[in-house]
Amino acid sequence: MPKLSVKDLALKGKKVFIRVDFNVPLDDKQEITDDTRIRASLPTIEYILNSGGLPILASHWGRPKGKPDPKQSLAPVARRLEELIKHKVRFAPDCVGSEVQKMANALLPGEILLLENLRFHDAEEKNDPIFSRELARLADLYVNDAFGSAHRAHASVEGMAHLFSNPAAGLLMEKELQYLESALKNPQRPLLAIIGGAKVSTKIGVIKNLLNTVDDLAIGGGMCFTFYKAQGYNIGKSLCENDFVNEAKGLMGNSKLHLPPDVVVAKEPKAGAAVQVVDAKTIPADACGVDIGSKAIQEIKDLIKSARTIVWNGPMGIFEIDDFARGTEEVAKAVAEATTRGAVTIVGGGDTIAALGKFGLENKVSHASTGGGASLEFLEGIELPGVKALKDK
Repeated sequence: MPKLSVKDLALKGKKVFIRVDFNVPLDDKQEITDDTRIRASLPTIEYILNSGGLPILASHWGRPKGKPDPKQSLAPVARRLEELIKHKVRFAPDCVGSEVQKMANALLPGEILLLENLRFHDAEEKNDPIFSRELARLADLYVNDAFGSAHRAHASVEGMAHLFSNPAAGLLMEKELQYLESALKNPQRPLLAIIGGAKVSTKIGVIKNLLNTVDDLAIGGGMCFTFYKAQGYNIGKSLCENDFVNEAKGLMGNSKLHLPPDVVVAKEPKAGAAVQVVDAKTIPADACGVDIGSKAIQEIKDLIKSARTIVWNGPMGIFEIDDFARGTEEVAKAVAEATTRGAVTIVGGGDTIAALGKFGLENKVSHASTGGGASLEFLEGIELPGVKALKDK
């Protein structure tokens, strides 16, 4: 681990500002529908509590556009956190100001203070130095455990870290960096990347960077149709990003790149639509691709069987609709089996994690990354502002 860890800090009696990622989904009744991100932060919070530290937690939620919005309050998170951690969670009405400062100063051992949504202030996203200083006044130490926000140069992520002498990584941040660093810099080989999802535009940089490192890279999902078009295939009504056809064409000669030889198509991408499996070269003009085909599934499963390290980001099709979920499900099962055999498996991206959950496999991989955009930028070789700001060991 190249960065200073929370385990390297003297925590006893210290107020510790912990940047967490509590941007969890809520339903219409303001009930949390998935508390994975809260659970992921518990080891760091518990470690600080057990070491005699006083945790002050801060997170964003949603996009309130710099103004308080009761529908985007972290109050439901405070309640859920208290249920999970079995410690008193005090909830601040804001994240800065004299009242919040008093609450921070009055914190007792064994208690936690959760600040209100950072994005109720537009200064957070602007990385305003005055706002950074106001946040920094609340605590003695700074710990970033929000890998999912590490690609944002925001006040609580990047700006305030520079105001502490020993800004450190939390246990979740540490775990994320260890897995991703090892996959890119010192993987057990063969190293396989499986890149899916709808858009080439969000992943072309990742694909280019990974092709310098991996032994094989399999493409799936809606992005494969941009690659097919680059080869001159008729793609019917399938998704295509025409602005990226030439970029895709530039990668076609790379022997590491594997495109699906067949795809599942339907007249409409809707539940109940009639589907058929066709060769990638013969997609009907009135149909659109919705999943990878049987040959493609087998090809990826064969690559997974021989791989020792697997990085997977992006589903193979429109997995939310059961009729179009087979490719994603088969790949998920094969990655889980590879984990059991001893391969290192790293899965990232919100949709991919959701797919693992749908098939009951979220605990069957080595590491499920909590950072969608952050993990993509890391795999693209971009230095993340929130990581760069932490102190090197």
